[in-house]
Amino acid sequence: MSDLGTLGQFLAGPAFVPLAGLLGLLVGSFLNVAIGRLPAEFDREYGDGCRAFLAGEEAPPGHRWGWIAVLVSPASHCPRCRAPVRARDNIPVLSWLLLRRRCRDCSAPISWRYPAIELLSAALSAWMAAAVGPGTAGFAALAFAWWLLVMAAIDAETMLLPNQLTHPFLWAGLLLNLRGTFVPLPDAVIGAAAGYLALWTVYRAHKVLTGRDGMGYGDFNLLAALGAWMGWQVLLPVVLVASVAGALAGVVQMILRRRGHEVPIPFGPWLALAGLVAMAHGRALTGALSGFAGAIAGTGG
Repeated sequence: MSDLGTLGQFLAGPAFVPLAGLLGLLVGSFLNVAIGRLPAEFDREYGDGCRAFLAGEEAPPGHRWGWIAVLVSPASHCPRCRAPVRARDNIPVLSWLLLRRRCRDCSAPISWRYPAIELLSAALSAWMAAAVGPGTAGFAALAFAWWLLVMAAIDAETMLLPNQLTHPFLWAGLLLNLRGTFVPLPDAVIGAAAGYLALWTVYRAHKVLTGRDGMGYGDFNLLAALGAWMGWQVLLPVVLVASVAGALAGVVQMILRRRGHEVPIPFGPWLALAGLVAMAHGRALTGALSGFAGAIAGTGG
């Protein structure tokens, strides 16, 4: 047997889950860079675009994709003293603990977000690997989890789900399903359209009834993307799980902050959580929902 075949069997065996978790831990360090840098870059691009539009000019060539460059340059550094992060200080979680949560050069505190994202990335990666298994679908599920983690963290911090992230996420789902990686392509296309229209309809109804915006367009795009990845069948379970989780989080937030229902709550993180649950347990969710609906119909009959 060739070495490549042996490696493939090793990756496809019981080692896949812990290796996926380790890979998620390492990728989590890069996800922190994306979460920290992309919102500011998107704001800059938006401001530059507005100024160019008002001046009757066009954005500079490549400007719209400048956010990709900020992910790799400049190298990781302390946001306070700008000192570059040494390789030994860039080990996920461990370096944060050894440095006692402070920059080696200026002693500025290092946010707990860094190890939290790294650990969460590792846990989500192991979860997706165990639920989906190895192969194309398994590695795609890892990317699915990482992408959702970045968008959820950005939405939690900024209350925004940028099109620069949601649109490629949607197209990635459709492209993966050209060969039915997760669902047949027609189900993915219908899922993308129905996902967008479902939340857009709720938004418009809320706007008419209250005169206020109930959610942002980024939420429509994210649900459309989840439909593109997993098909229209998961949309109702995803919305239900996200709504229940978001409502519970809102109640907890109101109690802790002692404020009323006017406190805004980002919906993106809860859509992301529901999407992850659907990726791992989609069939069980849809089956349970169908069984519940059948029981209600039988009771009514």
